[in-house]
Amino acid sequence: MYQNALPPTLTELPDRKWTRACAVAELPEDEGLKLATVPVTSVFAAEGEVFCIDDTCTHETFSLADGWVEGCAVECSLHMAKFDLRTGKALSPPAYRPVATHPVSCVDGVVFVALPADYLVKEA
Repeated sequence: MYQNALPPTLTELPDRKWTRACAVAELPEDEGLKLATVPVTSVFAAEGEVFCIDDTCTHETFSLADGWVEGCAVECSLHMAKFDLRTGKALSPPAYRPVATHPVSCVDGVVFVALPADYLVKEA
C-alpha cells in the first residue's frame, strides 16, 4: 500500500514533497531509522510520536540515527551533543546549531515525511 502513490489525505506543503519513509511497524521505539535521502534524514519514534530530522550532527559529521534517544531528544554517540526531535534545537554542547526538522504524517500504518523539494530521494 502506498509504495508508489501518496494517499490523498496528505496536504500539499509549499516547497516540500511528501515521501514514503517506512511502515510504522518498522520503526524501533527510541531509535532512529535512516532514510535513503541526500542529505541523509532519519525518522524516530519517541514518546508515542514520530519525528523526522536531518541525520547529521551539526557539531561534526556523524549519524544521529546511531545515537541514543531519551524522551524527545537524540544524543549523538560521537561527542554526546543532544538535539530536540520536535524542534531540532541543539540542547547541549559541543553542538550549537540546530538540525533541520521535517513534517511527518502517519496514514494507515505508513510514515510519510515532507522533505524540501531539493532533497534527493534514492529509489530502493
